[in-house]
Amino acid sequence: MNLEMYKEHILDLYKNPHNKGELENFTHSFAKDNPLCGDEIKIQLIIKKNKIADVRFNGIGCVISNASASMLTDRIKKMEIEKIKKLAKEDILKMLKIPISPARIKCALLPLDAVRGALGKNA
Repeated sequence: MNLEMYKEHILDLYKNPHNKGELENFTHSFAKDNPLCGDEIKIQLIIKKNKIADVRFNGIGCVISNASASMLTDRIKKMEIEKIKKLAKEDILKMLKIPISPARIKCALLPLDAVRGALGKNA
């Protein structure tokens, strides 16, 4: 895929996000916001046998934060908790596959920060 196709994919995930919504019986949850831009995200996890059995996100945010949340939630489903804890900024930027300006890095990383909060708070 070329850069334009990735940009279109990001916009499509913003309009039609994966895993957006609420979980009824979540085991872990955390809300995080970015006061600089107003993005807010809540992550809900169901953890069974040290893996993510299900995940959902909800909130308001820009194209980058929503696309990042959609991709990240797809990626961590069925993943072991210890592997999720090792995910880093570079993994998120590689996943997005488009250039992210320094001003938008916090938007891209907000979902990962929320996942870490959910795991750290309740794990």
